[in-house]
Amino acid sequence: MNQLLQPGQTVRTQTSQTVCTVEHLIGGGGQGEVYAARLGDPSKGHSQTPVALKWFFPHYLGQDRQLAQRLADAIKAGPPSDRFLWPQELVHSQEVAGFGYLMPLREKRFSGIVDLVMRRVNPSFRSLVTAGFELAHSYFQLHAKGLCYRDISFGNVFFDPQTGEVRICDNDNVGIDRKTGGGIGGTARFMAPEIVRGEATPSSQTDLFSLAVLLFYMLMNHHPLEGEREANIRCFDLPAMTRLYGAEPIFIFDPTDERNRPLPGYHDNALALWPLYPAFLREMFTRSFTTGLHDASHGRVRESEWRAGLVRLRDSIYYCTQCGAENFYDSEAVRANGGTPNPCWSCSHIPQLPPRMRLNREIVLLNHDTRLFPHHLDEREQYNFGVPVAKVVQHPRNPQIWGLQNLSGEKWVSREQDGTAFDVLAGQTVTLSTGTRVHFGHREGEIRF
Repeated sequence: MNQLLQPGQTVRTQTSQTVCTVEHLIGGGGQGEVYAARLGDPSKGHSQTPVALKWFFPHYLGQDRQLAQRLADAIKAGPPSDRFLWPQELVHSQEVAGFGYLMPLREKRFSGIVDLVMRRVNPSFRSLVTAGFELAHSYFQLHAKGLCYRDISFGNVFFDPQTGEVRICDNDNVGIDRKTGGGIGGTARFMAPEIVRGEATPSSQTDLFSLAVLLFYMLMNHHPLEGEREANIRCFDLPAMTRLYGAEPIFIFDPTDERNRPLPGYHDNALALWPLYPAFLREMFTRSFTTGLHDASHGRVRESEWRAGLVRLRDSIYYCTQCGAENFYDSEAVRANGGTPNPCWSCSHIPQLPPRMRLNREIVLLNHDTRLFPHHLDEREQYNFGVPVAKVVQHPRNPQIWGLQNLSGEKWVSREQDGTAFDVLAGQTVTLSTGTRVHFGHREGEIRF
């Protein structure tokens, strides 16, 4: 392969003139190539820091005249959070035309969303939902700074299959919201319909559509607009794509239009996975791809809604008592079934539900490994899954008894059904029994079976 840069070749940062040495090619795309590199000159006694180096193709620099200024603005502003592999410094070379930039090097524990779709990684539902939450939260932070990403898609997102932690790369796409110009319109199949039709340029509103497509892909392993109409296309050329994704888009599970339903044998992932999720999540996707297809200003699900919905989905996970598979608690299905959950998707057994805690309108399933976090006990707290403030524990002498241990450092007050009340100090445990209410200070939870 004829690489732009060769191993051992050096470039220099624009501001400090620090030497950066190319190690090896990581990958390439339509804009340029990304290399593993080391920043620092060992000949001068400098320690070397591992970094990623992106170098742009000359033809791309001709297409995006605003790129250098956009990168300089991004470097000055700094990243919205540590989830973004954000540009750190521009770099130049006396030997190679053009320029590039440095960014943090992605750790090997992260896999691409393409790996997920191709089934090269098999994360738990909890990790997958956590990754979805982290993406919604990250784009919320980006948009809050008056920026838009412009190219949310498979290739720009990585996640840790064990934890759900994410990294967002290719941040040279990022621009000021609603400011025209630049060479990026988006990635085919992720672009909002109004961009496909040529009626709009990328903005935070079009980001919302692309985010919904990405989340649907992650959870359903399928595109939300590819059903029977896509299967019937004989020549998948530009006019066909424009019609399917821009001029006449129809959600595959549109409740009032059945013309684009997924077909057995063609779209089995969507058919199998859609019924697994609770009604509230399916409603969010339905809104995204019905009213959200045509009303960019008011019809799309906001990042804050996705955050809350995905946290709720994470809290609804419980394990099948027969096979151990993760399932989702759906209160509407339980009511419709007379108090019985749907059969396990994996073994068809009717699972026994674990204890549940109601916190206002929210329900948290209290599994053997459940952890509560600050936002559970105080709705004023930001979402943060770093340090738990409570966890479900088993009685040390009676394995049939389970409790909720206080890890918060604050005093709780527990009140049983008969009115008996007692304090639950830090490190102590309240037994999980039906009807027990726990006052956490700023919120009260009721335990139910």
